[in-house]
Parts: sequence; C-alpha cells; structure tokens
Amino acid sequence: MAPLLTTHFLPPLPLSLLLLILPFLFFFIKAFCTLIRVVRAEDVSGKVVLITGASSGIGEQLAYEYARRGAFLVLAARREEALLRVAEDARSAGSPEVVVVPADVSNSDDCKKVVDKAVTHFGRLNHVVNNAGLGCYCRFKDAGDITRFTKIMDVNFWGSVYITHHSLPHLRKSRGRVVVVSSVAGRLPLPGSSFYSASKAAMNLFYATLRIELGSAVGITIVCPGWVKSEMTRGKVMTKSGRERLNAVSKDVKAGPFPMATAQGCARAIVKGACEGRSYMTWPSWYRILYLINAIVPLEIVASKLL
Repeated sequence: MAPLLTTHFLPPLPLSLLLLILPFLFFFIKAFCTLIRVVRAEDVSGKVVLITGASSGIGEQLAYEYARRGAFLVLAARREEALLRVAEDARSAGSPEVVVVPADVSNSDDCKKVVDKAVTHFGRLNHVVNNAGLGCYCRFKDAGDITRFTKIMDVNFWGSVYITHHSLPHLRKSRGRVVVVSSVAGRLPLPGSSFYSASKAAMNLFYATLRIELGSAVGITIVCPGWVKSEMTRGKVMTKSGRERLNAVSKDVKAGPFPMATAQGCARAIVKGACEGRSYMTWPSWYRILYLINAIVPLEIVASKLL
C-alpha cells in the first residue's frame, strides 16, 4: 500500500525540485534583467523632451526631473503663466533650454503646433511624455447630461493620441520614446470614476496595441500611478455640471482609503523607468497587489455587494 500511495499521491522528485527552485529562479532572472536595464539606461542629456500638462503636479515634477538630467524641454499646457514659472525653475534645475507652448491637448491643431514648435526650434524630438489629464469623480446616476463629460475623453485619451500622432514621424527618426501617464484607475474599477477610468483604460489598450504595431522603431512606456498629491487629488475635477473645479482647500479630498504618494517621487520613478526602457510601470509598486486581487476576486463584484 505504501508504494502505491507514494506513486499516486506524491509528486515526482524532478517536479518537487522544480517547484522549490522556481521562485529563486524567478527572482534571479528579474534581478538580472533589472541590472541590465540599469546598466543600459538611456542618457537623456542633450536630448529633447516634450511634456504635456507641465504646469503643475506630476507634469511639473517631470520637467524638473528631466532638467536635472540635462535634457532640453518643450513644455505644454493651457496656463502660460504657470508654464513660464515651471520653465524658469527647470532652467535652474539644469535644463540647457526650455521652450513654452500654451496649448489645449484636446485640440489636434494645438497638438500639431506644440510638436512643430519643438522640431522647428531644436531640430529633433526624443521623448514625448503624455501627461495632461483631467479627473472626474461623479457617479453615473448623478451625471445628468453625460455629453458634458466628453471633455474627459478628449483630454485624457484623444489629447495623448493627437500628440503621439504628430510626434511619431520625428520619434521614428530619433528612435525615441513615448511615455504615457495613465492611472491605476484604468485597470481597477473604482466607484465614482467611470468616465475617468474609461479614458485611462482606453489609453492603456491603445498604447499596448501601438507598441505591437511600431515594434522596436519607437519605445513606449505605459505608467499607471496610484493616488498622487496633485491638483487633481486636491479637487481639480470635472463636475457633473461639465465644468472644471479646483477646491480652495489643501487637504487631499479624493484619496479615499489609499495612502498618498508625492508627485516628486512619481516623476523620479517615471523618468528612471523610461530611461531604462520599461514597457509597463505601476507606481507605487504595491498597487500591483490590487491587480492580483482583482484577477482572483473581481473588485466590482465585491463592491457591488458592499455599496
């Protein structure tokens, strides 16, 4: 009886060894790949970087982070006065030259103007960072006239697509990179963020598909930040009236149960990951645990039972 039990119920020795070794092998391979990425990281000193939504928050800090690495900058946003302030600080941080272009990314002509200005002034384009975004926190049942929320998709999704479309011919020449600042909301269902999450999910799949189409011609880094201290998390959102609003309070009103990260830390991680050629990033990294939980037990099912 004992040999029979051993044969039928205990895994063969090679399989047992494989299960024992596999976790160590996984971490070794991951550490090796990380080391290779660090050693071969791109030096952006003297390269031209275009950043949208650069007047505040993550975009502003991205400008400073690229500036510290010696990159030439093209900063785009709607608020020219704020852009000029960021440009001055970026020069102080180490950027050799900064060009400011006021623009609304939801307008394709404005996006073309930004790209044309960058290429005309510097003669090339190496990194394009699609960071401009608009938040929206409104339950669908309270939305009223939902046509007012088309601005969310126009800015978050189409704004990045327009910039990318006009930039691609130049990025192909330089074998450059597109950096897409999406959100964990594009991968996780969060109550009250249906419009926002949809726009970010569209970004994720669009750029994942574009990466396949472009192959190695242009690199694409998709970044999904969690809750980060910025104007958006302080209340700069699209309300159900269809207007943007920035609460006149400094406390973080939209963080919910999640701890808040800093825009500086997020920008530092994004630029580091982009220079290392990463395809996907989630920051802070612990949000990836939620992806795993959602894959096992879909969060929308759990939330629907609790709310």
